[in-house]
Amino acid sequence: MNLALFDLDHTLLDGDSDDLWYRFLAEEGVVDDTRFVEERARFSADYRAGCLEVLDFYSFVLQPLADNTPHQLLAWRRRFVAERILPHITSAARALLRKHRDSGHTLAIITATNRFITEPIAVELQVPHLMATEPEYDGTRFTGRVSGTPCFREGKLIHLREWLHKEKLVPAETWFYSDSHNDLPLLESVEHPVAVNPDRVLMQTARARGWPTLHMRREPASAVS
Repeated sequence: MNLALFDLDHTLLDGDSDDLWYRFLAEEGVVDDTRFVEERARFSADYRAGCLEVLDFYSFVLQPLADNTPHQLLAWRRRFVAERILPHITSAARALLRKHRDSGHTLAIITATNRFITEPIAVELQVPHLMATEPEYDGTRFTGRVSGTPCFREGKLIHLREWLHKEKLVPAETWFYSDSHNDLPLLESVEHPVAVNPDRVLMQTARARGWPTLHMRREPASAVS
């Protein structure tokens, strides 16, 4: 089998699902908008610099899951996907997924964003497999903590290896599409790394190593070798 892996935010989505979710909650009056702007700016700067304290970040973004009932969260999530996510899925992203699907490849999303947010997005994109950061659930409510290893940087490699072992899969070839230099550990481990809407560091790396680059904003995709 051949495996096509996709990052989600700024790759299959022209936007960041964590940001969009938090902004949605702020507009609903569920979280403090001022604190969101300040904290998100700090975390975004650290993420771009490659020095994000990942557990601090998850403590912040998972708190609304702990503060609200699963029933209310699911109701918000249905509206969130319809109103905020669908407009950020580009036709180029759907075409890329279709190309791999038509080639008979196994498709999977691998993302640092938590599963509660990303699971319905994977369903919308018709991607059958999802590896994501797992929010801890105690049987009745989310706790606000991460369960297991965050699916971030080297953690994506851990999630991928565990998933392949569980599914008893040995890919002949693997593609991985991502926008961020934080995904270099996984990009460097596959046969076909592809930079999508790359940040500055990833763009420089892709050029130096001859990796293909895709631009998939809300206009047709173009490829540069």
